[in-house]
Amino acid sequence: MIKVGILGAAGYTGGELIRVLLGHPEVEIVFANSESNAGNPVSDVHEGLVGETDLRFTDAMPFDQVDVVFFCFGHGKSEAFLKEHEIPGHVKIIDLAQDFRIAGDHDYVYGLPETHRDAIRSARHLANPGCFATCIQLAILPTLKAGILSGDIHVNGITGSTGAGQKPGATTHFSWRNDNISVYKTFTHQHLLEINQTVQELCPGYQGRVLFVPQRGCFARGIFVTAYAKCDTPLEEVQQIYADYYRDAAFTHVVGKSPDLKQVVNTNKAVVYVEKHDDLLLMISCIDNLLKGAVGQAVQNMNLMFGLDEKTGLQLKASAF
Repeated sequence: MIKVGILGAAGYTGGELIRVLLGHPEVEIVFANSESNAGNPVSDVHEGLVGETDLRFTDAMPFDQVDVVFFCFGHGKSEAFLKEHEIPGHVKIIDLAQDFRIAGDHDYVYGLPETHRDAIRSARHLANPGCFATCIQLAILPTLKAGILSGDIHVNGITGSTGAGQKPGATTHFSWRNDNISVYKTFTHQHLLEINQTVQELCPGYQGRVLFVPQRGCFARGIFVTAYAKCDTPLEEVQQIYADYYRDAAFTHVVGKSPDLKQVVNTNKAVVYVEKHDDLLLMISCIDNLLKGAVGQAVQNMNLMFGLDEKTGLQLKASAF
């Protein structure tokens, strides 16, 4: 059994991670850390887990008792935590924040299985990709690898409210978010850094820009991305490029008609679709932001790091109706 510790266990990603790992046949959760909830049943905070577990939050962090620890912190907190705490060298780390996604003076592997599977298998420390970054990359990367796009890539993406975290804010509380839609961080979203990093890995010297307009949606979970760019390659060839690129992908599926968000919500799947309009290629992808965009992908990466089948513990049914 893989012994797991979870830091930041009281938030949305922490709760979703507990939910997934409780159904994982090769995992034992050793501790779920939350100082503010220490001693309380996990199901008091994550009420969907009522009857599923007797696990309680703890303020302890017995790193010597685990094989892997998941960081479910807010962005910027992982690096600060590691400066103040020592984690034994044998313990693997999977960080769900953005602190180590950009290559630098660290040994964290960027954890997008569709592009970095071999490196993930041998990783000791892993930076889980961002939710928008995952969805956008899965839409556009096959074309970049094939070198068939020219000019800028125009991206529009809409995300559910859970992407903003559990702590209520001015743009997340129900009365503002319901029946509403708004744009934010136009052309400046933080996930563009990791997207552009992968673009240059797959297509060095690509001169086009990724122009991203993010939107807040009036639903709880899921991300739906549409992207377009100039492309002279016939549609049949493009479809074959996508089919070949994702042939061995465990969770990314190329479909023959425009997808719906409900096909992926509550699953670790990504659904991808392409169509041509004259010299423009339209690329569509959708994921669950808490699963393929966060926790599900983190567990998929854990499976790779410990030599398990990628799909272990991740056979989840979509909320299709």
